[in-house]
Amino acid sequence: MPHDEEQPLAGGNVSAGVVRVGDTVRRPTGPWTPAVHALLTHLHEVGFRAAPRPLGIDEKGREVLTFMPGQVVWPDRFSLLEPARRLARVARLIRDFHDAVQGFTPPPDPHWQVLLPAEGSEIIAHQDLAPWNLVAGPEDEWAFIDWDAAAPGTRLGDVAYAAHGFLPLSADPGRQRADAGDRLRIFADAYGLDEAERRRLVPLLGRRTRAVHDFLREQAALGTQPWATLWAQGHGEVWRSDAAYIEQRADQWEKALLTG
Repeated sequence: MPHDEEQPLAGGNVSAGVVRVGDTVRRPTGPWTPAVHALLTHLHEVGFRAAPRPLGIDEKGREVLTFMPGQVVWPDRFSLLEPARRLARVARLIRDFHDAVQGFTPPPDPHWQVLLPAEGSEIIAHQDLAPWNLVAGPEDEWAFIDWDAAAPGTRLGDVAYAAHGFLPLSADPGRQRADAGDRLRIFADAYGLDEAERRRLVPLLGRRTRAVHDFLREQAALGTQPWATLWAQGHGEVWRSDAAYIEQRADQWEKALLTG
């Protein structure tokens, strides 16, 4: 495309105003943008390449990020994650990010966009590691995008949220997996969870999923967009049903994680 031609980018649920210009992506900024840019700069400096690199602010006041070539996995390319080796690759990519962010020192008085309540602050977590934020690119290059909700959190919180989407753990009969327990074990093994972490992960699977439902419900009551629209479209019920499905099978997840 011509260097200055803007191409709207679709995908995700909150991507309004996101465009591609050449090899860059332009997105609306928020109070959290400086902190997120500091985070992404750190990741690039320590060698983590599965995230866009910030290039500043353009003349229209939009943030400028490097374009991550490829296609978002959700929904049309979700079958890409069917093989166990690719599911394991997602878990290792998350582990690589968590290891890379461990040494990050946020700027003074950072403003993070906190959407979900944190259960700790050991790292700056992505908070939305899901198929709709994974880009599968050429030459098997994968990257996570949409870092605007990055905020203090925990490794296990990110892993629990990611497991819901990538395994998936779903109440939808069309998406339910008879081998969900096996896939959870593969995910935990690839990430490198020890026994204590596996035990702590089990209740987190349901809590993190239910937290999204609660967030959407609260924001819908306030009329906050785009969350109110997502609630009206039924997204809240999906997260509530998935949380119930996960919680009712806690014994199954524990057995899969601890006995294989």
